[in-house]
Amino acid sequence: MTFGEQVVEFNSNLKYTGKLPKGFQVMNPFLDNPETLKVMKQFYDKFYSDNDRRRFIIGINPSRHGAGVTGVPFTDTKRLESACGIIMESARTHEVSSVFIYDMIAAFGGVEKFYSKFYINSPFPLAITRQTKNGVYLNANYYDDKELFSKVEDFMIDSLKKHISLGLDVSEVFVLGVKNATFLKKINDREKLFGNITVLEHPRYIQQYKSKEKELYIDKYLIALNKNS
Repeated sequence: MTFGEQVVEFNSNLKYTGKLPKGFQVMNPFLDNPETLKVMKQFYDKFYSDNDRRRFIIGINPSRHGAGVTGVPFTDTKRLESACGIIMESARTHEVSSVFIYDMIAAFGGVEKFYSKFYINSPFPLAITRQTKNGVYLNANYYDDKELFSKVEDFMIDSLKKHISLGLDVSEVFVLGVKNATFLKKINDREKLFGNITVLEHPRYIQQYKSKEKELYIDKYLIALNKNS
C-alpha cells in the first residue's frame, strides 16, 4: 500500500465510540457525507501515491468547516478546489486556518512540493463541537474542558501511534498551537512518540489576531520547515 492508501484506510475506519461530557459532540465527516470519502481519497491519491517518508505537522482537531467537511486537514472546500484541483459539490466552506496554511504552502513552493515532504493531521482526528447556551454548536478543542480531555486522551494516543505507523519521520515534529504543544509534550514525556517538538503559532490565531504580521509568521513557518528538508 502507498502512504496515501494507508491514510485513506485509516480515515475510512475512523470512529469515536467513547463517552463525551454533556454538551460536546464529535463530527465524523467520513460517516456523515459520502462525498467526503470521495474527495479525501482523491486528495491522498493525488499527493501521497508513494512510500516516501514525510515529516509530521500536528494540529489540534479538525474544524467543522475545514477537515470536518473535506476530510483533509486545514483544507476548506475553497482551497481544496483552488489549490488542490479537487471539486466538492455537496458543500461550500471557508475556514480561516485554511487561508493561512495555503498561503504558507504557496510560499513553500506549492502543494506538490509541500505534500511530498509533510503530512498534516491531528491527535484527535475528528471535529469536536460544543453546544452554547443558545443551543448553537461551535468548534471546540480537545483541551477546552478537563473532563473532555480525560475522555479522549486514550483515543488521541492511539491515533497518534497509527499516524506514526504510516512511516513518518518523527525525529522532529511540528506542533501548531502553544496550548496544544503543552498537552502533547506531556503525552510525549510518557509515551515517547516523538523526538524534538518545534512549536509554531496556530494558523487560526495568526489569521484572527496577527493578520498584519502574517508574512512574518509565514517566514517563521518556512524557516522551521525548511531547516532539515
